Formats: sequence, structure tokens, C-alpha cells
Amino acid sequence: MTEAGACKEYSCGLEAALDVIGGKWKVLILWALGSGALRFGELRRQIPGISEKMLIQSLKELEADDIVVRNDYKVVPPRVDYAMTPFGHSLCEALAPLCAWGQQHVERIAACKSRSEAARQALTA
Repeated sequence: MTEAGACKEYSCGLEAALDVIGGKWKVLILWALGSGALRFGELRRQIPGISEKMLIQSLKELEADDIVVRNDYKVVPPRVDYAMTPFGHSLCEALAPLCAWGQQHVERIAACKSRSEAARQALTA
């Protein structure tokens, strides 16, 4: 929603999808939640390298976009977990071919990234 409460206009469906999954971490969060609901600590352990701040921020954004639901069980000690909504599951289904493509080409992508990094380092040396 924009400030005036009007819906944001997208020029194409890809722009809308990227608005939801943009950034490095959201897609990884969705993959982790693909197998079922997880508590915050479990989720953080399944996504190496993500900071607590980024995980919190990404979860809040995914929740605001109705991709993830936060379940607060209102018990002592506190118990909260995160799960995908049906809308989130539909997004995960759309991401599956992208994951397959990445798996199919992982060695080539890694080699290209290595060459690129080596060239960048050679320029700064």
C-alpha cells in the first residue's frame, strides 16, 4: 500500500513477485519453512550467515505480505513459531523451477563467480 492507502501499481508480475521475495534471505527463509513450521532459533540455524536482525526484519516483511504467519501460542514459557500461509506455499511452488535450475548449474555458477572474484582481486592488487 502507498501512503494514501492506494495499492501499488506494478508494471508486470515479475516486479510484483520480486517486491515480495527481494533480498538475499527471504527465499532461503521460504525454503526452510517449506518442510513445516519452525521456531525462530530453528529457522536461524537452518539459514547459515543470517543475522538475528535480518531474520526478524525479513519475517516481519513476509508476514506483512501474507506469505508467512506468526503463531503465538500464549503459553509460559513463550512459544512462537513461523509457518507458510497457503499464499506462501503457492510462491514456493513458483520458486521450485528456479531452485532446480540453480541445482542443475551450480558448478558452472560457482566457476563463473570464482573467475569474476579473481579478476576483481587482480584489479585491486
